[in-house]
Amino acid sequence: MNIINIEHISKIYGGKTIYDDASFGVQQGDKIGIVGINGTGKSTLLKMVAGEEMPDKGQIVRQNGLKIAYIPQNPVFSEGTDIRSYALGNGDTEDWQVESNLMEFGITDFDQKTDALSGGQKRRLVLAKTLAKDFDVLLLDEPTNHLDEAMINWLEEYLRAYRGTVLMVTHDRYFLDRVTNRILEISHGKMYGYDADYSGFLELKAAREEMELASERKRQSILRMEMEWAKRGCRARTTKQRARLERMEALKNAQAPQADQTVELDSVETRMGKKTIELHRVSKSYGEKRILQDYSYIVLRNQRIGIIGPNGCGKSTVMRMLAGLEQPDSGKIEVGETIRIGYFAQEEQHMNDTQRVIDYVKDIAEYITTRDGKISASALLERFLFTPDMQYAPIGKLSGGEKRRLYLLGVLAENANVLLIDEPGNNLDIPTLTILEDYLNSFVGIVIAVSHDRYFLDNIADRILELDGDGHVVQYEGGYTDYLESKKKRKLITENDVVRQKITPGSDSGAEQERNNNAKKGAKDWRQHAPQKLKFSYKEQREYETIDDEIAALEGKLEKIGRQIDANATNSVKLKELLEEQEKVQTSLDEKTERWVYLNDLAERIAEQR
Repeated sequence: MNIINIEHISKIYGGKTIYDDASFGVQQGDKIGIVGINGTGKSTLLKMVAGEEMPDKGQIVRQNGLKIAYIPQNPVFSEGTDIRSYALGNGDTEDWQVESNLMEFGITDFDQKTDALSGGQKRRLVLAKTLAKDFDVLLLDEPTNHLDEAMINWLEEYLRAYRGTVLMVTHDRYFLDRVTNRILEISHGKMYGYDADYSGFLELKAAREEMELASERKRQSILRMEMEWAKRGCRARTTKQRARLERMEALKNAQAPQADQTVELDSVETRMGKKTIELHRVSKSYGEKRILQDYSYIVLRNQRIGIIGPNGCGKSTVMRMLAGLEQPDSGKIEVGETIRIGYFAQEEQHMNDTQRVIDYVKDIAEYITTRDGKISASALLERFLFTPDMQYAPIGKLSGGEKRRLYLLGVLAENANVLLIDEPGNNLDIPTLTILEDYLNSFVGIVIAVSHDRYFLDNIADRILELDGDGHVVQYEGGYTDYLESKKKRKLITENDVVRQKITPGSDSGAEQERNNNAKKGAKDWRQHAPQKLKFSYKEQREYETIDDEIAALEGKLEKIGRQIDANATNSVKLKELLEEQEKVQTSLDEKTERWVYLNDLAERIAEQR
């Protein structure tokens, strides 16, 4: 039974058509994930369902007496408000339930000002208050933004157990897979519903687009035949001929399916010396809160690091120290002379809403170097899906996601060889995140990312650094899934150690004590010398599956360059460029070949132990 009907709605926002005669029905118990590129109106739809905005045409019909709770993407707090006055004593919630939620979410100081809270703490505060209400439908706009792993897992379990209806906008693909049973895609002003989780949606969307293309091919074929018939001199003298001409006009006027545009990213190699970024006995605290305690680390060339930890542990502070925007209390951070840092902060820098989009990019660089050569600021904006009309519009007309995309463009336009990326998933749509992941995997340089997006970390990280909130850092090899498995093993070993250290009651004799000590020593020795089961990490598995094709592509490129060298033997300028390119490709091929030997050797050893 439908409890919310979206009927033929149209909406124009900032001169841009967001919805064009779009319809969709929400049934009781649906867990719906709303997806689409930035600027398609995902947040606007939630606002309209919540009653905070109205469509220009059409209507949204809600079941009588339906109670709706809505958590926006960026909740607003009155200046000077404390937790108590915001969350308690408002009459629309049971105070005991709000207090219970706050305590469970780790918020205990009710007199603390909301201005002093981190992004994650603010999100927890709003969740604690909202989830204490009585509601039938829960609307969530980017609910996982700023939340740490423990809180995301808690919210996943809550929504899975919740028997009401949920509509949510989120970039977190694992979250969508585990919570949703329907996906609503917004594309080119229309709505498409899929009875599936996110993984199923990807398959169904591909099938839908293929059917649309097949229908378009059929339409074009029939139209060609009808036009040939019309050229033979039809005079429309009979009813049948007139009907056929009308059908031809209808075929001509039918709209072809529109393919979703995607952001285009490519990078150019920037020289990096031997010295990268080195931390030497770095300590940093805020009041009694320790972030790093006597910590040393040397970042390796082309390393991919994911930084994780609970809310408030200081991940963003570490990023600001690496960017040179904050200084450690003690110790030092050394940066190599050839290092150029691009910093994509969690909260984008202040943008002048009256400034034109193209002027924002031109302030960074008139021309940007890519693998295809230098391109203009306007061309780069088009690659990031900013149409000519949008380029000359003021920044204030952009959606939150479009501003985030513009900020990312500005960072990448600096041609850095070290990218510091703090919570890239905040306000970036899934297609752009996917393109960014591919870009980072081909990026020639260092990537250090703070993220709670588990899917993102699985795709880009080869090492995880976990901040524990007390100044310590624990290192794990691989991506996020590898981190979870390693952490589970470490916890199991620790628990076994505790069990082994307990002496059985009544065994006080020296002989019994010695036997226990020997048993513990034997168990410890066995663990230390036990053969470790080999396996691929998440990224190694992906690399193993694609490395043959990559080597073949490099070999093909070398052959092509060789032919070009022969053809330009008398052109000294062109020959110099080709020889330099040949050297770079040969170096890449040598590195890939060495990696191929390692991966194939590992694959053989894994197969032997089965």
